[in-house]
Amino acid sequence: MAGDRPHRHKGFPGLALVVQETLKRDPHNCHLFVFRGRGGNLIKVLWHDGQGACLFSKKLERGRFIWPSPADGVITITPAQLGYLLEGL
Repeated sequence: MAGDRPHRHKGFPGLALVVQETLKRDPHNCHLFVFRGRGGNLIKVLWHDGQGACLFSKKLERGRFIWPSPADGVITITPAQLGYLLEGL
């Protein structure tokens, strides 16, 4: 997961560049990279499944996504934690 950054207008190419340059990771390695918008009510999930790029976004009509505090800008979460995040729990 990546921390709070203004990624509202970025698509796959822009977020992939953030993954490469800021997080020092390969955006094509089949991992999920999750970004939260500055207001806390928008997240984008970047994923390359080995065949192509996927970009998922979710915007809450009310409330904010609960976001852990990253120590170095990167947080590793379990699949269950990602499910909780997407459910707003």
